[in-house]
Formats: sequence, structure tokens, C-alpha cells
Amino acid sequence: MKIVIPGGTGNLGTVLERGLLAAGHRLTVLTRTPTAPHHLPWDGRTLGPWAEAVDGADAVVNLAGRAVHVRENASYRAEVMDSRVDSTRVVGEAIAAAANPPAVWLQASTATIYAHTFDRANDEATGVIGGTEPGVPAHWSYSIDIARAWERALDEADTPHTRKVALRTAIVMNADRGSAFDAFSRMVRLGIGGTVAGGKQFVSWIHEEDFTRAVAFLIGRDDIAGPVNVAAPHPLRQRDFMRILRRAKGVGVGLPATRWMAELGALVLRSDTELLLKSRRVVPARLEAAGFEFRYPAWEAAAADLAGRRTAPERALAA
Repeated sequence: MKIVIPGGTGNLGTVLERGLLAAGHRLTVLTRTPTAPHHLPWDGRTLGPWAEAVDGADAVVNLAGRAVHVRENASYRAEVMDSRVDSTRVVGEAIAAAANPPAVWLQASTATIYAHTFDRANDEATGVIGGTEPGVPAHWSYSIDIARAWERALDEADTPHTRKVALRTAIVMNADRGSAFDAFSRMVRLGIGGTVAGGKQFVSWIHEEDFTRAVAFLIGRDDIAGPVNVAAPHPLRQRDFMRILRRAKGVGVGLPATRWMAELGALVLRSDTELLLKSRRVVPARLEAAGFEFRYPAWEAAAADLAGRRTAPERALAA
């Protein structure tokens, strides 16, 4: 298939590009910094020659937008919102203008859209959208605002001949430098990969192979539209998540942290404490109902696989 990936050079885009190329698909990656023959320049805001790649494509998978989970100020937050909404809007404009529009548009969203919860799991049909939970920091609602605006821009796009899917994606675990798995592994190596604030908060995740396979699955299923939770079926509590990761990395202990000490972990991750403290219990009800089979449904096998891999820079040094 011919697939266009706007914003395909970030960490998530690199994972998808690698997996889809290995599966034999023809890709066009839209990026501000082209580095390969199948990369095209775009600015993420305005129509340009890149739109010709959308016309006649089988699918578009838009991953564009600045990272949310980094330390931010008000100005950067505005850039995050604009980058995500503007890129979604202009992708919709390109699809609407195409003589031969793609059959499907998969648009990045986030599992963080759901409420902070310690009990019931959030699926697509009954999940509670966050932003008004009692007892959580007010600034956590910013991630919800981003997600809502992102999906609203997708819904408002006038693309009647193109099926639209919002990818409510959990943390994608891959061994590349700079990934979430790399950051959590760094915490483990530094001895601070223990229980945080009691460790009862849930972590939702998905292995990189299952992420790529889920994207290909959704492209091929013309009966699925709307929000889809792209997450492994077994989220687990943070204390268990880190214990399993420590075992996979061969580290015996990790110092526990109180809620205020989580700020140290956030500094290591170059992020906000929301990443460590928000309880994300998200399950992939629609994927499983459609018959998608996960290769890594449980964290034990996923962590063991990823811990055995070396990052791209490490492989180059070893060559």
C-alpha cells in the first residue's frame, strides 16, 4: 500500500516507518527536515506540493505535533496546541482537495484523554473523558484539552470519502534512544526506578511491534471508524510495571519515591509529574472485538524483549 505519514520523523514516526517499510509498504514521510528519498518537506500548517502525495494514497497516518510531555511554559503549550490542531486541519484540507482521496485517515490522539482512575478500565464505549476529576493538579487538564482539540479537528474535517480513525495511543515502548522505554530504563539504572507515590496508579503501554501491526490492521479494516484505544490489553500498576522492568534490566532494587520526590523522576524524564502519577487504565476493546491479536499482550514479555535490544547508536558503535 501507498501510505503517507505526516510528522513521521519523531520517535513514534520512526517506529511506524521502520515497521511499515519492513512489511513492504511504500511510504511518503512529511517532515520539516527530510533525510531520505521518500521524505518530503512540509511546514505542518499550509498546503504545498506535499499534498500531491496524499492524492492517490491508500492511507494517511498523521503523527504530527510537538511533544506534550516535556517541561513547558505557557508559550510552549500554545505551540503544542497549534502544531497539533494546525497539522490535523491542513491534512484534512489536502484530503478534501484530492481527486482520488485516501480510503482511510488515521489521526494521532492519546490515551491520556481518559480520566485519572484507580478502578474501572476505560474502553472506547464507556471510558470517562478526563479534565474534571477531583483531587488532581489543575494543569493535568491541559493534556485533555490538547486531546479534545486534536480529535475535534479530525471530526470537523470535511472528508466524506475518507474513513477517519482517532488513535488513542498509550505509551509506545521501543528501545530507541530518547523513547519512553529508554527514559524508564535510565531511571532503573540510576537506582530510582522504584514505586512512586505508592505505585497504585496504572500504566497503559503498547510494544512497538503491536503498535505498527495495529495501524496496519486498522488501515485494512474498512468497518472501523472513530476512536480506537491502541494499548496492550493488560495495563498494570506502576509498582508492578517498574518491578518487571527492573527484573528485565537485571537491577535488583529501585528506591521508592513519595509524591513530592516524583519531581526528581520527572527531571530525569524531562517531563511533568503527570507522566508518573496519572493513573491510565486503558483497554483496547475495539481492537480485540475486531479480532486483533497482540504479540505482546503482557508487560513481562514486552519488557524482556526490549531490554534485550540495543539502541540504534549502540548498534552503530558496536559495528
